[in-house]
Amino acid sequence: MNRPVSLLTGFTGVLLLASLVHAAPLDGAQIEKLTGLKGAPAGDTFKVTSPRTDVPITVDGHAMPPFMGVTSWATFSNGVRAEAMVMGDTVLFQDEVAPAMRAALDHGLAVTGLHNHFFYDEPRVYFMHIGGEGTTEVLAGGVRAIFDAIKSVRAATPKPANSFGLPPLPVENKITAAPLEKILGVKLAANGGMAKAVIGRTVTMECGCVAGADSGVNTWAVFAGTDENAVVDGDFAVLESELQPALKSLTRAGISIVAIHHHMTGETPRMLFLHYWGRGPAATLAESLKAALPVSKP
Repeated sequence: MNRPVSLLTGFTGVLLLASLVHAAPLDGAQIEKLTGLKGAPAGDTFKVTSPRTDVPITVDGHAMPPFMGVTSWATFSNGVRAEAMVMGDTVLFQDEVAPAMRAALDHGLAVTGLHNHFFYDEPRVYFMHIGGEGTTEVLAGGVRAIFDAIKSVRAATPKPANSFGLPPLPVENKITAAPLEKILGVKLAANGGMAKAVIGRTVTMECGCVAGADSGVNTWAVFAGTDENAVVDGDFAVLESELQPALKSLTRAGISIVAIHHHMTGETPRMLFLHYWGRGPAATLAESLKAALPVSKP
């Protein structure tokens, strides 16, 4: 027997449908002004683009025109929980990634991916995906901040850097594990003067099998160099809800994020991985990692 729909429920549904159908059109001129980028309507959205033409890019010796995938873009659409939504992809060189990521995170945007598209590219090219919900003004301002950061880097050094520009690391590794163990709260494995911390997580795969630290579902960090002049590299295993807090914590501490992606498919809960690289005193680096760990504990 069919149950009658209440007048209130029906009226609410009509109002919701009407609000979606009659959503105010996006103000393309305002978006262009706020982002500083040229754009055009694309269906129900407004898309701004920025072809990467300031530095020549080659892949295996072949000159890459912007049409072959080296154009940054951001697409604005009407939101549901907020005025607007934005999604985009930004073409970056290595020395632009950290400034662009900090700009996005500090201006109300989420960073949802970071990866490469090519082999044998010169200079190395990375792609940073962004997203967000909010007012058009805030979202467009975040996009503007990213491109202002890129321009600032290129104005200072027109040619993309090929190193961090820091003093060289010691030839011989002499990391003292005990202080780092105290900071991180885990036992570190030693190898050739280096020290490694591993913090496991657990997921269930589609087969019903449980995968944990030994299957690569873990946050890890390897310290090399000396206690005073160290490097740390590693991987954070995070839930989707933990990604943005972890990125903000690490980037504000001066840790470079070098990749954001997934390692598995079909796992529960969904796990993302961010790879990082940091330089400084070993204890300072460990403190920076520790500060981000509460958002990615098992």
